[in-house]
Amino acid sequence: MGKLLILGLDCAEPELVFNKWINDLPNIRSLVKNGVFGPLHSTLPPITVPAWTAMMTSQDPGMLGFYGFRNRKSYDYEDLFFANAKYVKAKTLWNHLSRNRLRSLVFGVPQTYPPRPLNGTLVCSFLTPSKDVQYTFPDEVKVELDRVADGNYIIDVEDFRTDEKDELLEAIYVMTERRFKAFRYFYQKDSYDFAIMVEMGIDRIHHGFWRYFDKGHRLYEPGNKYENVIHDYYVYLDQEIGRTIENLPSDTSVMIVSDHGAKTMVGAICINEWLQREGYLALKEPPKKRERFKTSMVDWSKTKAWGEGGYYSRIFMNVQGREPKGVIPQDQYETARDELKARLEAIEDESGKCIHTKAFKPEEVYRETNGIAPDLIVYLGNLDWRSAGSVGVGSVYLYENDTGPDDANHAENGIFIWRSGGNHPGGPHPYSIYDIAPTVLKYFDIDIPSEMIGTPIR
Repeated sequence: MGKLLILGLDCAEPELVFNKWINDLPNIRSLVKNGVFGPLHSTLPPITVPAWTAMMTSQDPGMLGFYGFRNRKSYDYEDLFFANAKYVKAKTLWNHLSRNRLRSLVFGVPQTYPPRPLNGTLVCSFLTPSKDVQYTFPDEVKVELDRVADGNYIIDVEDFRTDEKDELLEAIYVMTERRFKAFRYFYQKDSYDFAIMVEMGIDRIHHGFWRYFDKGHRLYEPGNKYENVIHDYYVYLDQEIGRTIENLPSDTSVMIVSDHGAKTMVGAICINEWLQREGYLALKEPPKKRERFKTSMVDWSKTKAWGEGGYYSRIFMNVQGREPKGVIPQDQYETARDELKARLEAIEDESGKCIHTKAFKPEEVYRETNGIAPDLIVYLGNLDWRSAGSVGVGSVYLYENDTGPDDANHAENGIFIWRSGGNHPGGPHPYSIYDIAPTVLKYFDIDIPSEMIGTPIR
């Protein structure tokens, strides 16, 4: 049985990889030429959490009970939890492999903190709160990790939403170089049947520099000093990929995946400003300046719904007998939700043009809805616009992110490339993020659990 290596590139965009820059990426091009490839359809919503865990378990966000980074723990207004590994109940790929006595190296996969034992080695992801905590398994790997990463393994760049672009660019390169270097060290040090590494640099560089290269971005300026930054980083990543796979045994299968893609961000809809304007949300006092929305600001006796900001929006409704101070009678809930969905989908831009928002009912898009799901999950302008949660803005529209400079939104397709060593014809195919886990188990000749919803890629 051969080994399998997955290189995860968070946010890698299929249009850039497969069409725009493939001839500048010789190592990726070689994998494409000798394998299968195509867009990889992400989760709904296409966001790092829950997408990577969905990929590693072949379960959708509703089954997992994660609808974003922060989730409601109960129907109380302020009872939230951060979706870390403590809350992951589904079995991951490395859980299944460990049970079959196969060794795994898991490196930087989101939602793996705090680390759990496995048959192998695990380094947690950028969601590790700090390097002061234990974020490796076994524990002693933490010290060795710093040593082999030039003395300081970097979990994530400190702040990718910044105007200090030179510093951001340097930090992304240093982080990426050290992560690949450390990963290669551990991969070559021991023998692993399965290995996966996730690099966050593409996500950070997309959000930080998209306006400088995309001629469709409203702030694009021809000839700016950062025009080739994203292209050059993809080229650099291709070189790191080449160094990582150049000495692999011939029977090692290589897969490259991303959890979602990226696209230009037109602007932000201030969802709580919109809900106030439409009569759904009332605050105790009008804010005197722009500030972060808090549920403590809300006059619940006059509020039917409130929203969360992010690359998509989650809408929560204030229902009698469900929320502590609910106002929507339960027998009117579905009618009220349908009305709100229709009004969201009719949102216009400042010129009066419909932006084609999509609002989803969780129970209609997931196999199950565990935990406390939002009442609606909303793609504002079909993800051309993001959601800004701030209040006191004075407008429904923003053209900068309210949490710092950000040029890109997430897109629904990531990438999939697989050089398996078999006889594959290649070419694009509508692959699903849920297909990855069953594909890996089938590769290792392990029975695919019934709870996995994807299909093995052949």
